[in-house]
Amino acid sequence: MKPTGRLEPQPWMDTPQVRALFDSLGRSDVVARFVGGCVRDAVLQRPMVNVDIDLAVDKPPETIMRALASAKLKSVPTGLKHGTVTALVEGDRFELTTLRRDVETDGRRAVVAYTDDWLEDANRRDFTFNALYADRDGTLYDPFDGRSDLAAGRVRFIGDADTRIAEDRLRVLRFFRFHAWYGRLPLDGPSFEACRRNAAVLGGLSGERVAKELLRLLEAPAPADALQAMAEAGALDHWLPEFVGVARLRALIAREDAPDPLRRLAAILPSVADATAIGKRLKLSTQQALRLEVMLAPKPVIDVAGGPKAWRAGIYGLGNNLYADRLLLALDAPGDWRAALVLARSWTPPELPVSGGDALKLGLKPGPRVGALIEAVERWWIDGDFAAHRGACLAELERLARGA
Repeated sequence: MKPTGRLEPQPWMDTPQVRALFDSLGRSDVVARFVGGCVRDAVLQRPMVNVDIDLAVDKPPETIMRALASAKLKSVPTGLKHGTVTALVEGDRFELTTLRRDVETDGRRAVVAYTDDWLEDANRRDFTFNALYADRDGTLYDPFDGRSDLAAGRVRFIGDADTRIAEDRLRVLRFFRFHAWYGRLPLDGPSFEACRRNAAVLGGLSGERVAKELLRLLEAPAPADALQAMAEAGALDHWLPEFVGVARLRALIAREDAPDPLRRLAAILPSVADATAIGKRLKLSTQQALRLEVMLAPKPVIDVAGGPKAWRAGIYGLGNNLYADRLLLALDAPGDWRAALVLARSWTPPELPVSGGDALKLGLKPGPRVGALIEAVERWWIDGDFAAHRGACLAELERLARGA
C-alpha cells in the first residue's frame, strides 16, 4: 500500500506513551499504524476529545503481547478472537488489532484470519475513511480516497455496498451514525439505497448493538438529518416503530445546554409511547429505562409559567436532573424556561424537616395514618415554598393530628 500524503503533526502522535509503544513494537519488527477515529479527526483538523487511539499491526496478537512484555508494558487480551490486544502505557490505553481478512461471515459475526497485507485489511473495512492509516511520522495511506469523502461530507462504502452489509448487518446503522458525525446532505446515493434494500436485516441484530449505535448517532452535534434519512430507509421500522419525526428533536437541540442522547431519544417518541416496552426492546439499562419513562410520562406537567415557586416544587418532586429533562422537553410550555433551567442546575432541594418518628412522638400508632399525615405536612410545606422551619412543620403536624 503506497503513501498518499502526510498528516499535519498532532499532539497525540508524539507523546511519551506513544513513543514507548512504537519503540517496543519496533524492536520486534512489528509495523504499527494509527487507524480509526484519531486519523479521521486529524484529517479534518478536529481536536481529538475522548477518542481512543487505535492501531493496526502486522503481526499476530501473541507476537504483540510478547513485544509489549519485553518492554515491561502491560497488555490485556481484550479481543483475541478478533486479533485485538489492549496495551496499557503509563495510564493510556491503546487498542492494537492485527491485520485481518474475513474467512466467513454470517452478517453478525466474522471468522477472520490474520494477514500482513495492509490492502487486504483495508478491503474488509466498511467505509472509505475508515481505511485511513497513518505512520508515527504522519505518513498517510488512503487506498480508497477516504480523505476526499471526508472533505465532501460523504459516507461511502468500500467496494460493493450490499456485500459490505452482508458481512455485518450493523453497517446499515453505522452508515447513518457516521453520517450524523461526518456527513452532509445529500447522502451518497448508492450507499443509501443499499441501506434501504437491506434495512429488514436489522431485525436479526441484538437490542444492545442497535441501542449503542442509535445513542451514538443521537449524541452527534446535529443528528436530525441522519435520523430522518434512517427512517426513510426503513432502518427504524423494527427497532423504533414509534418514531414521530425530528421536529421536536431539532427544537430540543436548539435549547439544550449539552447533548444528551437519551433525552434526544425521548424527543423523537410520542408522549404516549410505552417506555417500558422500548427499554426492553433496546435492552436499555434499568436506569436508562426509568429515566426514559419519566421523560415520556404525561405527569407531572411542568409549570414553567408559574415562576420560581413552581419551579422549586417541580425540582423537589422530580429531582434536579429529571426536572431538567422534562423542562427541556416541554417545548410548548410558556414561561422563562432558561431561568428555570438555571435553577434546576443550581438549587439544592431541602429535606422535609419532619418524619414519621415525629408523628409517633405525638402518641399516634404506626400505620397508614402516619404516612398520610406526613404527606399532608409535606404538601403544606411545598405550598409555602419550603419556607417553614422544623418548628412550624411540627406545629402543623400536631394540628393535623388533632383534627384527624
